[in-house]
Amino acid sequence: MRHDIDPTQHGPHGEAMVKAIESCVHCGFCLAACPTYHVLGEEMDSPRGRIYLMKSVLEGAIEQEEAQPFIDRCLGCTACVPACPSGVQYGELLIGYRGLIEARRSRPLLDEFQRTMICETLPYPNRFRLAARTGRIASLFQSALPEQLRAMIGLLPQQLPRAEPLPRVYPARGQRRARVALLSGCVQTVLAPEINHATLRVLAENGVETVIPDGQGCCGSILMHIGENDRARNLARKNLAAFPGDVDAILTNAAGCGSGMREYGLLFAGDADEDRAREFAGRVQDVTEFLDQLGFRPPQPLPRPTRVIYQDACHLLHAQRIQKPPRNLLNSIPNLTLLELDDGGLCCGSAGTYNLEQPEIAGELGRRKAERIISLNAEMVVSGNIGCLTQLQSHLALQGKPLPLYHTMEFLDQAYRQSAE
Repeated sequence: MRHDIDPTQHGPHGEAMVKAIESCVHCGFCLAACPTYHVLGEEMDSPRGRIYLMKSVLEGAIEQEEAQPFIDRCLGCTACVPACPSGVQYGELLIGYRGLIEARRSRPLLDEFQRTMICETLPYPNRFRLAARTGRIASLFQSALPEQLRAMIGLLPQQLPRAEPLPRVYPARGQRRARVALLSGCVQTVLAPEINHATLRVLAENGVETVIPDGQGCCGSILMHIGENDRARNLARKNLAAFPGDVDAILTNAAGCGSGMREYGLLFAGDADEDRAREFAGRVQDVTEFLDQLGFRPPQPLPRPTRVIYQDACHLLHAQRIQKPPRNLLNSIPNLTLLELDDGGLCCGSAGTYNLEQPEIAGELGRRKAERIISLNAEMVVSGNIGCLTQLQSHLALQGKPLPLYHTMEFLDQAYRQSAE
């Protein structure tokens, strides 16, 4: 695609944005992979259309306000990237563009309030816990609230689980095969703290000692993917300092976190910490990928035949290209039948904060995903991301077909426990 863009005029991500724009040949292969194009059917709500819009803004051909509604409706799921025969790095373009534009855009008062709530609560577990409790009180008046606030409150659980502090070190069982560091995360520690504890136990069963570094915090992915790059770097810098260098890998058990941490080199482009960030990103692995490479020790057979759906999280499947490892772990368990949704990994509508900021489109994607799950007559659903689990739980309940939902590590942990009984 020809352009008239000077990359030096568009910040540290200028080169990456221009490269992505130049790579696009407008072939249209991305349309079939794009969730918003599936729902809305509009060219400008496809990756191809959005690339044209972003190019036009960067060239000065149109005002950013003309393009913004279409860019805001992008989930950032990056399903278009593996579908693209030209290798367009759409995710790099989107992150760079949103970071550039966010710093100079103005929002309506209610949108600004919602954005502030996201930035100042979600990355901080104590603040998020307090905000969630306050939100449950506000739910008594939910019908009188604006749509954005109703969406935020509607995703909160009726009751938050009790906080479960993590140890500084969790030893391996038997002979130690590896030593890793684990990102404890932010939202997940409030909504589902058991996921981290299950992860520690599964790693231990496989001979892995796990360090949970002091001083770590939110990885910054939530903020990076909505264009709050300065805030994301401030959070990420703490993790660059907190995580040790003498471990075999830095592990995550949340797809969005893993994707964001692997993009630290992009986030820190042009920064004094860029080299350190790229080295850090190179050591990040999803826990399922690590265990699959290490050599997974499967649990004993399940007590009875069990039909399980594995739901691909977009930032695991598309952004990190991790498809086989979680399936390999689950398929290693005797008496388990793994069912496939066969929907191309179409996003469930969670996508970080998307179901808060674009509740109508997110709701339609959630409905479609729930209907597909129900049609397979599975007994439970497994996924590798807290956002997906929250979204699926909500929409399965709306369909009147609630199913047990487990993080991959929770399911494996239960399988090991059943083997020990």
